[in-house]
Amino acid sequence: MKTALVTGGASGIGRAIADRLRTDGNQVATIDLAPGDTDFGYVADVTDREQVAAALDAIRAALGPITILVNSAGMTSFRRFTNLTAEEWSKVIDVNLNGVFHVTQAVLPDMLDAGWGRIVNISSSSTHSGSPYQSAYVAAKSGVNGLTKTLALEYGPKGITANVVPPGSIDTPMLRDAEEKGLLGGSVEDIAARIPVRRIGTPADIAATCAFLVSEEAGYITGQIVGVNGGRCT
Repeated sequence: MKTALVTGGASGIGRAIADRLRTDGNQVATIDLAPGDTDFGYVADVTDREQVAAALDAIRAALGPITILVNSAGMTSFRRFTNLTAEEWSKVIDVNLNGVFHVTQAVLPDMLDAGWGRIVNISSSSTHSGSPYQSAYVAAKSGVNGLTKTLALEYGPKGITANVVPPGSIDTPMLRDAEEKGLLGGSVEDIAARIPVRRIGTPADIAATCAFLVSEEAGYITGQIVGVNGGRCT
């Protein structure tokens, strides 16, 4: 039985991933700003290295070394580029990119000791096409794509794979909040009508892809950007 860590695992996509990995027989811990309502949910801010270290110590004490990591914690912001403050830019970069750096660097020693590991980073389909009013978010998630490719090259020889899943439009509280604020240029249903498979994605769609990428069967897949978007971005 392997131990998996999912950041941002208390809700949305992160929670769906944690639930799926648990169903598949892994021991699963989560890190989030709130503990969630499952066992082994730890409170930590991924931008704070000391909080991350404390959470990982607790997880290792409870479940053992961590050999599966899914970085799903993230935040977005909608702001015209010329109205974006330096503080807001830094916060979005800190959560979406630096958080991946902190957690991955802290978990990698466990994988190196085991000679086996799986890293899956959640980015965004907006990295393919850009997205108006989301410059900080798109920049950060694009950085995640590049970081993951580099991790794949550095740690492939050690038995560790690293891949990216950039979700398309997924029915999450974050998407519905953007819809309510009129930031989507229409409704969620309008978006669904433009997607080749004619539906919005679900967190379970992302979880299923992550479940495969962290499996033994995916050992020859690394450094890849595996889009889950209903065909809208290819």
